[in-house]
Amino acid sequence: MLGVKAYNSFGMTEMNGPGVAFECQEQNGMHFWEDCYLVEIIDPETGEPVPEGEIGELVLTTLDREMMPLIRYRTRDLTRILPGKCPCGRTHIRIDRIKGRSDDMFIIKGVNIFPMQVEKILVQFPELGSNYLITLETVNNQDEMIVEVELSDLSTDNYIELEKIRKDITRQLKDEILVTPKVKLVKKGSLPQSEGKAVRVKDLRDNK
Repeated sequence: MLGVKAYNSFGMTEMNGPGVAFECQEQNGMHFWEDCYLVEIIDPETGEPVPEGEIGELVLTTLDREMMPLIRYRTRDLTRILPGKCPCGRTHIRIDRIKGRSDDMFIIKGVNIFPMQVEKILVQFPELGSNYLITLETVNNQDEMIVEVELSDLSTDNYIELEKIRKDITRQLKDEILVTPKVKLVKKGSLPQSEGKAVRVKDLRDNK
């Protein structure tokens, strides 16, 4: 609306604020200031480095800080190093936009899933509200994933229409996370509200 172009940046308080990585005019990943930080991407479970281009946890080491150096600081942020050179000509490595948090990840049926992936699908439906809950349960020795999501003020009481929306959500979630969840559409205000950071995942499995 203002006619300006917005650029993404990455930073954290532990690394002295936002001046850690920025998009260039190509907006094809964020260039890391490698003269200030050593960048690693590791498997959050094993701590081992992952191949370039694969998603893992971002680990940073400060190179020019004298008062409080940080060595192999685990950010819990999930991203990947983008292979190849940037058309802008800069040679600093680029990371992809943050995909989620390693401490938010859960595994079901051998698949790593992040709440952000579920939310990305849900926000595409105007009939849905912003509150949702993912519940993991063990049923007949099998892990099941239930996604409850509140309806918005734009929803309808038409059962046929709601069932169509539910099936569309289920299909799109399966395409995104490679697991078929059970989707339940619930009335607005029926899911518990959390103060502060919302709790999106409730793990009730026997083997958690």
